[in-house]
Amino acid sequence: MVTFSYGGESWLGWTLTIFGATASILGLVPDQLLTIFKIPELRKKIFITLIFLAVYRIGYYVPLPMIDQVKMAEKMADAQRGALGQVLGFVSLFSGGNLSNACIFSLGIMPYISASIIVQLLSSGVVPSLEKLRKEGESGRKKLNEITRYLTVPICIIQAVMVVQTVMKPDMGQDGGMGLAPAGYDSGFELWWFGFTAVITLTAGTVLLMWLGEQIDEYGIGNGISLIIMAGIVARIPDATNSLLIDSTTGKLKESVFTLGGSGADISFEKLIVLAFLFVTVVVGVIAMTKAQRRIPTQSAKHVRGRRVYGGTRQFLPMKVNAAGVMPVIFASTLLILPWFLFNAIYSLSDSSLGWAGTLSTMFQNHRGWLYNFMYVIMIYVFTYFWVAITFNPKEIADNLKDHGSFIPGYRPGKKTADYLERVLMRVTFVGAAFLAIIAIIPNVISSELEIPPQVASFYGGTGLLIVISVALDLVQKINSHLVMRNYPGLTDET
Repeated sequence: MVTFSYGGESWLGWTLTIFGATASILGLVPDQLLTIFKIPELRKKIFITLIFLAVYRIGYYVPLPMIDQVKMAEKMADAQRGALGQVLGFVSLFSGGNLSNACIFSLGIMPYISASIIVQLLSSGVVPSLEKLRKEGESGRKKLNEITRYLTVPICIIQAVMVVQTVMKPDMGQDGGMGLAPAGYDSGFELWWFGFTAVITLTAGTVLLMWLGEQIDEYGIGNGISLIIMAGIVARIPDATNSLLIDSTTGKLKESVFTLGGSGADISFEKLIVLAFLFVTVVVGVIAMTKAQRRIPTQSAKHVRGRRVYGGTRQFLPMKVNAAGVMPVIFASTLLILPWFLFNAIYSLSDSSLGWAGTLSTMFQNHRGWLYNFMYVIMIYVFTYFWVAITFNPKEIADNLKDHGSFIPGYRPGKKTADYLERVLMRVTFVGAAFLAIIAIIPNVISSELEIPPQVASFYGGTGLLIVISVALDLVQKINSHLVMRNYPGLTDET
């Protein structure tokens, strides 16, 4: 029998084993990995990024004061078995925080993501002044980022108040809280004062995460916010593996792993094979779709200068199939939390007299239900087209081709070219959105059909892998750009 104790005395061995297995899967050899550290500038960026991520992980384990942590662990252990645990785990997956653990980074980066969604929506034609800023280039983008940061603070305060009220309010039945305030501070002025302190602490934690992400963008390598979310997901993989394979009472492999036809939530051998197959399939599919392109042929006009002829070469305009990346999944999952909160609030305020609100609240809380998955797919399509529309402007591309003397064979420069690009974009985006929708609902199907906890299914067959692989590919691409500039082979180049 094998024991597994990640985070204990053997944490270094397991960490090196995981990194070695990852490098083997990616086909990286030690020489290629060591090449990264031969470039002083790249080495500095990587170390800065690792330091900021380490600060994030340290804060992840700093407990929120005035909270009874023992009671909190007991309450969340019970909640994780129900629908509320699914919601908490799902939100934590995309936020980089941990709502099931009262720490200073419990809210994660989700308020900043919500603020970004709001600003993107308002700057896409709703508010003319913001739309004007979006079209001003780099200066306008900096101003929008500043507005996003300011908007993050009130969103943090609202979400922190909701979390603290639920956690610290005395347990008085259905309309009460969780009653996790320490004895002597669970009523009166002390409850309000320490609740206010907890709200400020949670808000400051999210603002610090936002600052860490921006520092990684400026001084490190990769997208800071995406790396924080990725770090939160990767850090949960050992725990998910532990809960899937290891018996918590004996610390050894579950006996059901070596049996066929296991019943209930026990992991059996065939379930393990299915999970491994889905893991490989999702990884290969995500890599293929992330790199997939629709190449549109372009040709430059010939220019005769003296006795020489310039131009006339054929090139390609690359159009990514999954141009929106993982952002539509994050946006859709964020907004789908709102109906649950809304209907749950209506049901609570009506003293449970409005049955329809309670029913809808339960349906949106159940990630295995048909209503949630249907709305999830619809929202992914909506946000995929929305994100592509604000990042890829066919008219602007057509004008740039015309200004540079290039054209698409068979289409006249100007409006005809823009119309053709828009038609191709709509078709390609439909395929990309379908791929994102399939990846997003795979954990729900696995959790429902194989009776595997959603927290485990999200890592081994769906959105968690999509985020990790997408961010990892982007990081490798940026590292390759530094290597190629200095005449070094890229990490993924064959040697």
